[in-house]
Amino acid sequence: MSWDCGLRYMFSVSPALQQGNKCIMHDKEDLSRLEMVQRLAKDGCRFLQNHSKGPDRTSEPQSDEAVRLCLRERGHNVLVLQRVSSEQPALTASARGGGKVEARNRRYMVVSGTPEKILEHLLNDLTLDDDRGTPQGKESDTLLDDFLLTYPVFMSTSDLCQALLGHYCTKRHRGKEDRKEALERKQKVLHLVLQWMCLCKDFLREDEHIKLFMKTLYRYVLDDLYEHPVLEKDIEELQKLYQLHHRHTVDEYSPHRKGKAFFHPLSLKENGLHSRSSHRETKEVLCHVYVTMDSYLSIRVHSEIMAQELLQAAAERLNVPQAELVLVAITYPGGRLLLQPRDKVFSNSLQSVGRLHVCRKDLCEVLNPFTDNSELQQRTARMLSLNTWDVAVALTDFEWTIFGSVHEQELVYFTFNRHACSKYTMPLELLLQRCNEVQLWVMTEVLLCPTLCKRIQLIKKFIKISAHCKAQRNFNCFFAIIMGLNAAAISRLGQTWEKIPGKFKKLFSELEALTDPSLNHKAYRDSFKKMKAPKIPFLPLLLKDITFIHEGNKTFHDNLVNFEKLHMIADIARLIRQCQKDQMGNGITQKSSSEVRAYIDYLHIIDNQQTLFELSQRLEPRA
Repeated sequence: MSWDCGLRYMFSVSPALQQGNKCIMHDKEDLSRLEMVQRLAKDGCRFLQNHSKGPDRTSEPQSDEAVRLCLRERGHNVLVLQRVSSEQPALTASARGGGKVEARNRRYMVVSGTPEKILEHLLNDLTLDDDRGTPQGKESDTLLDDFLLTYPVFMSTSDLCQALLGHYCTKRHRGKEDRKEALERKQKVLHLVLQWMCLCKDFLREDEHIKLFMKTLYRYVLDDLYEHPVLEKDIEELQKLYQLHHRHTVDEYSPHRKGKAFFHPLSLKENGLHSRSSHRETKEVLCHVYVTMDSYLSIRVHSEIMAQELLQAAAERLNVPQAELVLVAITYPGGRLLLQPRDKVFSNSLQSVGRLHVCRKDLCEVLNPFTDNSELQQRTARMLSLNTWDVAVALTDFEWTIFGSVHEQELVYFTFNRHACSKYTMPLELLLQRCNEVQLWVMTEVLLCPTLCKRIQLIKKFIKISAHCKAQRNFNCFFAIIMGLNAAAISRLGQTWEKIPGKFKKLFSELEALTDPSLNHKAYRDSFKKMKAPKIPFLPLLLKDITFIHEGNKTFHDNLVNFEKLHMIADIARLIRQCQKDQMGNGITQKSSSEVRAYIDYLHIIDNQQTLFELSQRLEPRA
């Protein structure tokens, strides 16, 4: 197709640029993209180039912000790209596009578009290494990562699978495609699929529908091996991911077989996603066993636990013989159900049969540890006997078992569809729950300490534990402990705080300064950024950042996906991956004594703020 002919289809700009006029293309990248634009023109698309106002558009260089390319179909925009410079540090992370090596000083980022066109642009933008058949360019990989992390916002898994099979199998609607172009297209699709499975395999690999999609794609790749032997590498990668083998007859996978494309509905909303890691396969949960109407034991258990095992764990934590206790479930209508030793505590949905209470057999009432002064003395003595570093190690180890299984995509599910997708965000919600429980645990321990001198020792211990958590790069626990000590029921204990030694007050002030929310938590952000991975961030602040982006920006503009918003969210979600890096290599997890682990695994917590404040008033009555 000649340039004059292509101009009529490809460009629609200001009235000064009409048919018969010349269009000057300044950049090598524009020339390298000419072939792609011509191909789009054959399909009836028009490429718009918006320029900034001014009488002389070609004499002065255009700023990147002024250059946007709009792809139109049937009179509507379907893809909007903006040119950015990779040389600009502020935009390097969000730079988009592939292109040849000599054209990388000018790239394009996706601003908005339809899901199908964003995917098509992503595939077109990938530049394969001739030797290995893998994409080059950090920016294009970032675009791919953004898409794979955020696609559930605008595209169901069913649509994505069908689109990928379509791109792999279907030839261009118009025009001829040579053998090299066909191979390149297939390799790009396979690279995207492999990246998708590697990123989200823990979400997707056990899903039977996804397995069917992978097997279908596997069949297509086997069919193409005769014509494209280089795809053997991709076959091996698919086999590693889904343990696919040559178990079928040669006739079935003959390269001459005329098989029809098989598309299976894989709606994310309808089918759901299965467990994503070994931690999730065991389905460990934090179980609440109430010992009073206001307080409970937080116990980490597996989902298949039976009533007898749970009762034994509670009895050990309470220092009460198991034979004297029974486990009772308070059902929602208000009934009471006595659980038998072999009864399962949780259903398959991980929802308890009701609020669990541990009661004495003879009384059939909940325990009341607030009135037994000897028991309170024993509780305080046990906590004061524990080594602060060991306690911090046990807290950090506990949180790593949860945080290590948190997936970046959980932040997207949690932000956009929290209630409908709670089964996908279990580790994230457990970590948030744990943060709240540690805060309440600090308050409970201090307020159940009856004597002033021991209460002072206990606060000193918690200050040291918080410092140790910071040293172990566990900011989730660090924040929880500081917030617990800063709670109104604790901070009002003037007589207690007056007796705290000066060096501990100074240490507490320094630690407290890191939790200062002024300037958008600048002190914490600066300190956290300087720390090397692995590290555990303060999850509530991370979710707050994503929520602000979500609430402050529309997800769709004129029925086009606002991909700029999704890129910002993906940038924050990637922080989870960066924090989890080299978890075992930097000594973040250490061994603690079995006594300390047993204490930390079974926290005694009062979750009623009114009860906590009444305990505080009892310790130091208001003057």
